[in-house]
Amino acid sequence: MELASKYNPADVEGKWYQYWLDNKLFSSKPDGREPYTVVIPPPNVTGVLHMGHMLNNTIQDILIRRARMEGKNACWVPGTDHASIATEAKVVNKLAGQGIKKTDLTRDEFLKHAWDWTEEHGGIILKQLRKLGASCDWDRTAFTMDEERSESVIKVFVDLYNKGLIYRGVRMVNWDPKALTALSDEEVIYKEEHSKLYYLRYKVEGDAEGRYAVVATTRPETIMGDTAMCINPNDPKNQWLKGKKVIVPLVNRVIPVIEDDYVDIEFGTGCLKVTPAHDVNDYMLGEKYNLPSIDIFNDNGTLSEAAGLYVGMDRFDVRKQIEEDLQAAGLLEKVEAYTNKVGFSERTNVAIEPKLSMQWFLKMQHFADMALPPVMNDELKFYPAKYKNTYKNWLENIKDWCISRQLWWGHRIPAYFLPEGGYVVAGTAEEALKLAQEKTGNAHLKMEDLRQDDDCLDTWFSSWLWPISLFNGINDPNNEEINYYYPTSDLVTGPDIIFFWVARMIMAGYEYKGDMPFKNVYFTGIVRDKLGRKMSKSLGNSPDPLELIDKYGADGVRMGMMLAAPAGNDILFDDALCEQGRNFNNKIWNAFRLVKGWEVADMAQPEYARLATEWFESMLATTAAEVADLFSKYRLSEALMAVYKLFWDEFSSWYLEMIKPAYGQPIDKATYEKTLGFFDNLLKLLHPFMPFITEELWQHIYDRKEGESLMVQQLNIPTACDETIVKDFEVVKEVIGGIRTIRLQKNIAQKEALELQVVGENPVAAFNPIITKLCNLSSIEVVENKTDGSGSFMVGTTEYAVPLGNMINVEEELAKLEAELKYQEGFLQSVLKKLGNEKFVGKAPANVIDMERKKQADAESKIASLKESIAALKK
Repeated sequence: MELASKYNPADVEGKWYQYWLDNKLFSSKPDGREPYTVVIPPPNVTGVLHMGHMLNNTIQDILIRRARMEGKNACWVPGTDHASIATEAKVVNKLAGQGIKKTDLTRDEFLKHAWDWTEEHGGIILKQLRKLGASCDWDRTAFTMDEERSESVIKVFVDLYNKGLIYRGVRMVNWDPKALTALSDEEVIYKEEHSKLYYLRYKVEGDAEGRYAVVATTRPETIMGDTAMCINPNDPKNQWLKGKKVIVPLVNRVIPVIEDDYVDIEFGTGCLKVTPAHDVNDYMLGEKYNLPSIDIFNDNGTLSEAAGLYVGMDRFDVRKQIEEDLQAAGLLEKVEAYTNKVGFSERTNVAIEPKLSMQWFLKMQHFADMALPPVMNDELKFYPAKYKNTYKNWLENIKDWCISRQLWWGHRIPAYFLPEGGYVVAGTAEEALKLAQEKTGNAHLKMEDLRQDDDCLDTWFSSWLWPISLFNGINDPNNEEINYYYPTSDLVTGPDIIFFWVARMIMAGYEYKGDMPFKNVYFTGIVRDKLGRKMSKSLGNSPDPLELIDKYGADGVRMGMMLAAPAGNDILFDDALCEQGRNFNNKIWNAFRLVKGWEVADMAQPEYARLATEWFESMLATTAAEVADLFSKYRLSEALMAVYKLFWDEFSSWYLEMIKPAYGQPIDKATYEKTLGFFDNLLKLLHPFMPFITEELWQHIYDRKEGESLMVQQLNIPTACDETIVKDFEVVKEVIGGIRTIRLQKNIAQKEALELQVVGENPVAAFNPIITKLCNLSSIEVVENKTDGSGSFMVGTTEYAVPLGNMINVEEELAKLEAELKYQEGFLQSVLKKLGNEKFVGKAPANVIDMERKKQADAESKIASLKESIAALKK
């Protein structure tokens, strides 16, 4: 097969991906090898690929491909998440476009639409990952709502309920008025808002002087739910209110003044309105003082009949209106600008409403106690380790998890309500009926007498089982696969889901397998644009990953991502990085074409070639050892950079230059075979990062058989190196650089052979054949004194000289040197003038004066050197 003159990713990528699939090279079955398992953080079933996915999956693919080449049984399991809130919102919007409301449909009718939507859009993102080169075992693709995973979720719910860890009760929850569901604390994002602080007048009941207490609030729309006012018993300014009752403005409800240390004396006026149904702290006060609770909001954030005023209006419209009405009634003392933190729904980005609601909860302390020690003791390692503190803080302040959602798309809660109150929890309706008959003592109870809970479970309640349920470890706890693949090896994820997902998987792992779910967690950074802004659709600053792949090739994009992706730090992404990746592809391609274009002859290996291969063998070994060390520390960006430098700087710029035969001449067989061997190893090191181009070139190195692939070759690169040769060659590079500089300065053509004199002793005499070849030297001699009129340079403590003799035009060179001398003398005078100025020396900062003195010393040194050169030429 002939190689094209230019590298075109489109000709290569689809071809090799199909080849890998056809030869089942991604698939994994338990065997005697060490397993290396990664489970994909399941993207939303209806999602499309974005830059965050690109980064995350590139890293996973690099780790998986590297593990395969280390001889491990690499298993990368793909899958998608049903994403209750996000998917249900999309289905509701689609139906709205057809004039259908969710409320017009039965649950089953709605779920049919949701499954249709999932089948139409689901899996798009997994197909897109193939373009990136993701080497997942696609036969294992799972979905959080497929049969096996659904059965696992229900089984776990029933188990935890039976263990007394799941309970049902009315609690204050975070309510999303757009998605119409409760949320867990982790799904609330707090943002700073510029709002207002309203000072409201609460008249004291029966006060002859018409006095009033002033309450400061950011939410005047909630006064219809006020059932008390609270003061701090130690607050001197509000002692007069003790034992009194006050009248809620506009509402005219009489409420008691209660006392509690909870009230902050310094905030506002020290008087707090208590609305138990709409504030989590007020709820606690309500419980403590047995206050009535009035829920004034409908589920969609409009005011309910219970409010009595503004019924049916949206809460934020009420806020504007009530300000005007309080003002008109003389019940508004003042309004101030105020900055406070407001909770927003992570999914719908609307302000959440604290709301009393009957929900299902999971007790979390039991899980936190199990999940904290292994991470803090580094049994389960976090990269970077700084996230251990974030994890610790959350677990030490753990709250019970609200696991129910008022949605239809998801795993329906397996609780069945009995006709005369109470409920049973069971895995199937048949089991529920049996339990219900036992509980009620009524053997005639029928299935239709029971009503299953309408709510479904929080999406994260299925994904916390992911590393176990992917291998059917809940339904069949001792099957061959779970015993072989669990615990998994590495988890790659974003730090934004450390609580939602990472911590909870650790909890489920210890609860259901008595072991950690993974050994290492690699936290990626957030992908930002080059200005540091988070990439988002709304800002329009996020490139389409598939367009980037079309433009730069998957290998170019992967490399671009990784060059900017140190673990845990944000990635400042710039298309220019992908361009750098594409240029590197071209460099590799052209280097390979150069080597394959040489004619090979059965002849003796020249000494320069023998030295070059010895040196590069050590460079390769050094880098292979460095890369292995960096992989062990998850410093993948640095590992890529090490291989990049090895190929670009050492292999292309030095090694190929050293062994390249003269124009029209053949290369000896020994050097050629060695060079192909180096290429083979370089492609192995590069393959995890750049799978497509490396496979294409590897297939061209030797005659390959069908089904063979670089993907499954063993790395096996020797890591023992000759440190002396590596160190000495750095000196050789400087010597060659010095000779080339003289050629450039003196304008001497490469075809003109030069002599090299080494003054005193030659520390790198062994490398003379290489220096001779690369610099076109007629001889290298060790001398006591260099020839007059030589160009010279120092490397370390050794002086090297090139006798210029007839190589240069003496008159021209003299004129050039004298002009340079005149310039340097003028420059020195200007510096001395400045330093002789007392005012300047007296006022200028010390570092400025130091800089001028350095300029003086440099100029004096150059002048001395120029005078010496001029004198030598005049002899």
